[in-house]
Amino acid sequence: MTRVSTYLNFMGNTEEAFEFYRSVFGGEFTTLDRMGAIPGMPLTDEDKTKVMHVALPILGCHTLMGTDMLESLGHRLEVGNNVSIAIETDSLEQAKHLLRDLSVGGRDVQELAPAPWGGHYGSVVDQFGVRWMFNVPG
Repeated sequence: MTRVSTYLNFMGNTEEAFEFYRSVFGGEFTTLDRMGAIPGMPLTDEDKTKVMHVALPILGCHTLMGTDMLESLGHRLEVGNNVSIAIETDSLEQAKHLLRDLSVGGRDVQELAPAPWGGHYGSVVDQFGVRWMFNVPG
């Protein structure tokens, strides 16, 4: 089933933010994975505890997702990279088509490729500065 979610980036306080959102919207996290789960990633012990991916269903069929950006990996939170539109498609072909079309005049294109969590992942910042993330489940 194709779905669209809002993806939020934070500088180390994703868990705090999502605990707050859970207190507002209710419900339970459907996913809460830590950075330490990524094999071979050179992380400090503190960074291993940070949130790699969290998902909280909020209203209707909408899911709020988030991650911690890591200063140790050179990440910086700025207007424009704090919110993304995450699209999960039914097929790799559908994701390729959407990514190709959104890439016209865009930048920071990450072509769809196998992801450590299974499936495929890719992203692009379109010509208007909006970041689009694509996930095709494995």
